Amino acid sequence: MMLFIKLLLAHLIGDFLLQPNRWVIHKEANKIASKYLYLHILLHFVVTMVLLWDFDYWKLALIIAISHYFIDLGKLYSNSLFRNKAIPFFIDQLLHIIVLYACAYYGNLIGQTMFLMALIDWHLVTAIVFVSFPSAIIMGKLLEGMSNKIELDHKSLPNAGKYIGIIERLFVLLFIILGRWEAIGLLITAKSVFRFNDLKESNNRKLTEYILIGTLLSFGIAMITGIIYTNS
Repeated sequence: MMLFIKLLLAHLIGDFLLQPNRWVIHKEANKIASKYLYLHILLHFVVTMVLLWDFDYWKLALIIAISHYFIDLGKLYSNSLFRNKAIPFFIDQLLHIIVLYACAYYGNLIGQTMFLMALIDWHLVTAIVFVSFPSAIIMGKLLEGMSNKIELDHKSLPNAGKYIGIIERLFVLLFIILGRWEAIGLLITAKSVFRFNDLKESNNRKLTEYILIGTLLSFGIAMITGIIYTNS
């Protein structure tokens, strides 16, 4: 585990702390011809070796550096294929972590993976998945008749309400698992404060009732899920 942690730390330092934004821009513009691409890879190799502090690991560091080069190169040339630039970023990071994991446990990769799989709390995973997008869809269906009667605010960010609801339900689920019910009250209060000005300015009773029902429904779903999980 310590080897993987050190490799991950080296990756975080090399990819985020020691990579200026101008390097990223230069790489995106020049791709394989960018000098900063090769400097970035060299930096990863050096940081990995420094953190491992054992010359016997030079082959491991070299494999990581070379794989990093090809993964980054693939990202640079595939960026234009995605409208949402966050997608290639997260794919890139996932591939890097997979390589680090494989290098750290290359001697017992299958055994370690099976061990980690056995540690997964599938009840918790199911609860987390449920309060995210499935709950958002369920709420959308339940509130569909009401939402058709509400004038849309075109100043709002696309799907902002859906993602706010998902985040708040995840927080509620976390607080219930930790046994901190009072934090749920603080969360409701904070949301009410942020919503107060919007509702005051709109002076729309239907919108106020819609938001109130949606909020109570969202918190209720998360609380019921949390109670079921903690008693499972």
